[in-house]
Amino acid sequence: MSNLVLCDLREGVATITLNRPEAGNAIDEALGKAFAAAVDRIASTEGLRAVLLAANGSKFCVGGDIAEMMQADNLPGLMRASIPRLHEAVARLAALPCPVITAINGPVGGGGVGLALCGDVVLAAQSMKLRGGYSAIGLSPDLGASWYLARRAGAAQAKRILFLNEPLVAEDCLRLGLVDAVYPDESLAEEARVLTARLAAGATASYGKIKELIDGVHARTLEQHLALEERHMTACAGSEDGAEGIRAFSEKREARFRGR
Repeated sequence: MSNLVLCDLREGVATITLNRPEAGNAIDEALGKAFAAAVDRIASTEGLRAVLLAANGSKFCVGGDIAEMMQADNLPGLMRASIPRLHEAVARLAALPCPVITAINGPVGGGGVGLALCGDVVLAAQSMKLRGGYSAIGLSPDLGASWYLARRAGAAQAKRILFLNEPLVAEDCLRLGLVDAVYPDESLAEEARVLTARLAAGATASYGKIKELIDGVHARTLEQHLALEERHMTACAGSEDGAEGIRAFSEKREARFRGR
């Protein structure tokens, strides 16, 4: 796997780290392939309990590599070759049946917005700034940027962000619901690590069902949703974690969940 994206797997916790800091972790074809390979690796890992997506350097991800775009003989062809692979990776990462945490350690824009906001929990450093960027160069969003902006901040705010390209600082993003917590720059990595470890120690099978229920809520009627809740509750009630959680509660001790 390319060192443009680092992938660490330990005791059911996966950490994916964008590692092209000299270019602001801009997404070129090589980084895109490395990111997709990292997601493929963790998605096929048995016993996965939590995922952390982070980045090295002072910028989380500035978006697509403009220099690569300028050098392309056929820009539409470059997009057709690279975007489907990235889209599949983002969708696969977001749909993992375990918590996905993203830690935004600085400015983010363009396709980096989709990567930053695809987590179930999004943490940010105080130095974080978000800028749409697409319409400033005559392009439209990719990597789920428009979907996550609209999902988290609403359609009107998403349009404003993508139309005007005005930078939003971390506190603006927190107010709009784009991120879930803001920490001092020097604390972000540790806060993200602690939260990831905490979630990894939890009832991950339950988390997976919670994700499915919440992420698909707008595609179901109430009756369909209630039926799915019933199926998942029944399955959890018959699981090892369900039995352990109830037993631990009655014994007034911390549960020891195993993800089963």
